[in-house]
Amino acid sequence: MTDGTKDNLVLFPKTLDYYQIQLTRMLETERYGDAKVLLAFLLQCRGEAEKHHTEWQALLGWLDAAFPEAVSGSIDGTISFGGDEEEDEDENSLIQSRLAERQQSDAEYIPQLLASLYNGDDPEQQLLVLAQLMHVSHPDIELSLRQWLARKEYIPPVQFRALQALKKQGATGPVSFWRDGESLTVEAADTPLVFGEYPQGIHQALDRVRSAAEVSDPTLSYFAEEMWKECVEIAYGTTIYKGMIDDDDSAADIWGAALHQLLMEKLHGQHGDDWIREQYGITGELRFRYEQALRWLRQYSIDPRQAP
Repeated sequence: MTDGTKDNLVLFPKTLDYYQIQLTRMLETERYGDAKVLLAFLLQCRGEAEKHHTEWQALLGWLDAAFPEAVSGSIDGTISFGGDEEEDEDENSLIQSRLAERQQSDAEYIPQLLASLYNGDDPEQQLLVLAQLMHVSHPDIELSLRQWLARKEYIPPVQFRALQALKKQGATGPVSFWRDGESLTVEAADTPLVFGEYPQGIHQALDRVRSAAEVSDPTLSYFAEEMWKECVEIAYGTTIYKGMIDDDDSAADIWGAALHQLLMEKLHGQHGDDWIREQYGITGELRFRYEQALRWLRQYSIDPRQAP
C-alpha cells in the first residue's frame, strides 16, 4: 500500500467502533506497543475518524513519553489482537524496570501521575495512568486512589483497573466506588489481578461452555473465554457479579447458557435458544434467572464500556 493510498483510508462507523474497543483492550492489558501501532494507523484515516485525531494524537504522545521502549509484539509492526503471553511478560518487565528508574530519578513523577488522574476525564488516559501506578510503589498512591474512586463514577474498566492498582499497593479493607448512582463496596485484597484468581464459580461457567461447544462448535470456546473475562471485570463488585460467583451448579449452568446463547447470536445469527436451554438444563425455575443473565450480557455486548 502506498503512502497516498494510506492517506485516503476511510473507516466505516462499525469498523471505527471496533478499533476503538480494541484500543481500549490494548491499554487495559498493557499492550502499549500494539496500541502505538494502532494509533498511528488510525491517524492516517479520514472521514469520521478525523473527529478523533486530536484525541488520538494526544494519546499517542502520552504513550511515547511514558513508554518509549514499548514496541509492537510482531517483527513487522503489524497488530495481533490476541496478544502473546511471553511477549507481554517481557514487555511488562521492561516497563516495570523503566518506571522504577524514573521514580528514583524524579521525585515529582508519582505526584504528577496522581494529579493527571484527578484532573483528566479521558478514559484511555486514565487507563494509562493506572497502568503505570500498578508498576510502582509510593505511600501516597493508596489513599489517592481510594479518594479518587469514591468521588464520582467512572466507566467500569477504569474502576476495575483502579481496584487492581490498589491491590498491587498492598491495600486491604473496604473500597467504595460508584455504579449507576449507587455506592458499592468491595474488599481491596480480593480484587483478582489475573483470571486464575477469580472464584471457582467464574471458571465453572466457562468450563460449561467449553464442554457444550467442544463437539458442535470448537472455535466458540475461544470467543467465550475472551468475552467472559471482560464481562466479569465489568461486573466486578455488583449484584450481577455476586450471581456469577455462586458456587452452586445452577449458577454455572445459567451463566454458561447465557454466554453460549449470546455467542450463537453474535457469531451465527441464531436467536432460538431451545437447544441451549436443553443442553444446560435450564428448566422452569431457572428460566427467569437465565433470561436476566442473557439480558445483562446483551447489554454488555452493545456497549462493553458502559454495561450496567
